Amino acid sequence: MTAKSAAVNVHDKHENQIKRTAGDWVFEIFLYVFFGIFTLLCIFPFYYLFINTISNNDAVTSGLVNFYPIGVHFNNYIALKDVNDLLPSVLVTVLRTVLGTALMVATSAWAGYLVTKQKMWRRSLWYRALVITMYFNAGLIPWYMNMLMLGLTENFLAYIIPGMVAPYNIILVKTYIESIPASLEESATIDGAGSVQVFYKIILPLSIPILATISIFGAVGNWNSFQDSLLLMAKSTRLQTLQHRLYIYLNQASNLSAAMTTGVGGVSSQMTDSLLNSKVVKYTISMVSIIPILCVYPFMQRFFVKGIMLGAVKG
Repeated sequence: MTAKSAAVNVHDKHENQIKRTAGDWVFEIFLYVFFGIFTLLCIFPFYYLFINTISNNDAVTSGLVNFYPIGVHFNNYIALKDVNDLLPSVLVTVLRTVLGTALMVATSAWAGYLVTKQKMWRRSLWYRALVITMYFNAGLIPWYMNMLMLGLTENFLAYIIPGMVAPYNIILVKTYIESIPASLEESATIDGAGSVQVFYKIILPLSIPILATISIFGAVGNWNSFQDSLLLMAKSTRLQTLQHRLYIYLNQASNLSAAMTTGVGGVSSQMTDSLLNSKVVKYTISMVSIIPILCVYPFMQRFFVKGIMLGAVKG
């Protein structure tokens, strides 16, 4: 390539570039400023909650902690381990989140793949029956009676079995799998692979973005759920979830604060120096329920966006 032709190419590239006007620059700056402020408004509630949990409790009670922590310490979090039934609730919630999400993803992936197969017996009937459950349900009382008759009250399996089949997630997986070129499956079938082999060796690895997406749905749903624990685990305190226990603590914050102050009711004397008021109790136990999701979501975000966008193409 000569110097003249190179100069012509550079000139053509500059000609093809879109020229920005002053209005374009002003609009772009406005967008950055607007979304920057919006981001700060979204983050600030979590930041405010966190700085109040690590600040001096007297300053928190007086309302002096607004934009930066005062007298930083982490005794509030350390002291929570001594609250009755809190640690078992954390373990139950973690186990529920891990098992429930894993089984839900496995079921959604396999069911989503099956309903894409034209040769599946009564495929349309099963798929329509699945979709109908998204719009109609019997209500809370019939649901409770059904769980009671199935022996799922005061039973850890009540957290796992009902959530294994998630119609919305199955639809997302189905739509995503339909976007995968059919030629891949056809070539594998010609080579002698069965449906199960095709699913595990071809479909499953290619479906990681949508599986990560529904994993976020499942993990957040299992972690934050407390209604099933509230209704089904009224007697089994050892099986109550973290959200259920935090709900109880938030409603009884004043009593818990009094117990901490006097050092009775199963609360150690260490807590009397850290959690002395109901406001700090509420802030700390609320933050405990938020931190795990805040830690997990950033790592899954790229899969989440990709999976939703590809799943929305065919709707």
